[in-house]
Amino acid sequence: MSIDPITVEIIKGALKAAGREMGLLVERTSMSAFIREKKDFFVGIYDGQGHLVYTDHDKFGMAMLDSVLAQYPAETMQPGDVYWFSDCYLSGGALSHSPDMCFVAPTFLNGMLVGFAAAFGHFWDIGGMKPGTLSPLATEIFQEGLAIPPVKIVDRDTFNDEVYRLILRNSRFPDLLQGDTKAMIAACHLGQQRLLELAQRYGQDLLHHGFEAIFSQSEQAVRRALNALPDGSYDFTDYVDNDCVSDTPFRVRVQLQVSGDTARVDFRESDDQAQGPINFLLHPDNARTLIARALCWADPNVLLNHGSCRPITDVYLRPGSLLQPRHPAALGLRAHTMYRVLNSTLGTLAQANVGHTPAGSGDYVLYMLRSLDPATGRFTLLIDGIGVGQGARPFGDGLDVIYSSRGQKNFPMEFVEHEFPVEILTYAIHCDSGGPGKFRGGAGVIRDVRVLAPSVTLGTRMNNLKSPSWGVKGGGSGAIGRIILHPDTPQARDIPPFGDNIELQQGDMLRIMTSGGGGWGNPAERDPLDVLQDVKDGFVSVARGREDYGVVIEPETWKIDWRQTQECRRTMTANPPMFDRGPSFEQLEQQRVGAFGHAPDAAGR
Repeated sequence: MSIDPITVEIIKGALKAAGREMGLLVERTSMSAFIREKKDFFVGIYDGQGHLVYTDHDKFGMAMLDSVLAQYPAETMQPGDVYWFSDCYLSGGALSHSPDMCFVAPTFLNGMLVGFAAAFGHFWDIGGMKPGTLSPLATEIFQEGLAIPPVKIVDRDTFNDEVYRLILRNSRFPDLLQGDTKAMIAACHLGQQRLLELAQRYGQDLLHHGFEAIFSQSEQAVRRALNALPDGSYDFTDYVDNDCVSDTPFRVRVQLQVSGDTARVDFRESDDQAQGPINFLLHPDNARTLIARALCWADPNVLLNHGSCRPITDVYLRPGSLLQPRHPAALGLRAHTMYRVLNSTLGTLAQANVGHTPAGSGDYVLYMLRSLDPATGRFTLLIDGIGVGQGARPFGDGLDVIYSSRGQKNFPMEFVEHEFPVEILTYAIHCDSGGPGKFRGGAGVIRDVRVLAPSVTLGTRMNNLKSPSWGVKGGGSGAIGRIILHPDTPQARDIPPFGDNIELQQGDMLRIMTSGGGGWGNPAERDPLDVLQDVKDGFVSVARGREDYGVVIEPETWKIDWRQTQECRRTMTANPPMFDRGPSFEQLEQQRVGAFGHAPDAAGR
């Protein structure tokens, strides 16, 4: 049976609308801040084999159904069933840390399976060693909350209260868990309804052919991107600062082999698994998604689905490594490693296409404030994520203060102050944080937070202090971040960027300075008027405008001294290196080699 392209686009448009509806339902009905305000959730539509057809969320979702189908084969499923799971190891890395709770609902027409609707979200607390579940101090996954194997939480429209009570009992915030559960299941039911409507309109056979056509569109887009690259092998190395157990950096190494319109990717030379919680359990299909996303970064119309994975024929992962840890290794703060994998993937492509990719980006920052009222036994918890600067692009500056994922948001300050005992005193651009370049790296942010509660415990999660966001094609690296207690006072001191159990008292102030993205292109080629505007807007200081860009600005008049600017630019490097890895990169290599061995080459690959 053939299908015409107009019908394919109608089906694709209906899936987009369904995904948007599901997402809005989650936003409007969920209870916890991570899902409702930060948008840390995923919704997707899958075909009858469990292959992802559509999602508009910038998250991993390819193999989400595999562990459910392994436990509950499709032929045993019934209308009205809903499945729930969160066990990362049983999922093979489809879920990569314990707070992500996934719900799956099969859809039937005339007794035949049409497909699935799925949703997952980062739940506020599912037990574990600390309120909020995640802690830099975790050394095994048993300390990171309840691991739920695939269970049938709804059996033919009958809710499984026995299992549900057990799960609720393991959360410090059961009311939030209950609200988020209802939101996820409601989103699945809405997705079921929209999928059923499509099957009723077109019939299952034609709908299946429509799904295949959508897969083919994504597949061909990735193949075209691969065909545009020279055949060859490309590799890149980046580092996670440490695992909170030791101060040793951990290497992430990506090797990409391109052959025509196919590719292979090899992660086996990444370091051994960590004792701390930075391990990133990477499912092969999620690795394929990373490659496809990097290849098609400039085309927002390409859907990342089952089809986009097909051209990545082989994925090599080493058991016992940072990207394929063995149970029960801790996984909770795997984002440190996940974003190094993404940045390394971009680095391999920058070699293949002579720098025509975005520069490196930072890892978003988390700080966690926890307290317990001894009189009531109630916990207060703030887990606040703060945006960083993104890498500059071949056609424009990097995005400023972005939460590393296009689908997620920073908490509104008014919400933070209303919900938690803190006061936000400063929320401003981190001047000079974006890497210099023809196109400037995105800027990080400065946030001053005053504690209002009598006594709280602080946990921190910040990366990129040793290995800043790299610049490309002559661009400079971005600035690193810092966390300072009592800033601008004689008592000022740096807080460990990756730590926990830091005691704070009422009135204490934290200054959190997040990192900037790498620059793209030679800074001497940036339009001086753009540099002047950056200085006026607080993105670049007068001093760094001269030092990095060769643009001399009179601070009293905000005017460019064109004669001195010409002289400064004459002395700037005409042919800067392809990559700028930051001032301490060589020392970082030496530190890591001292612990593990195996240095990368001089280019940092």
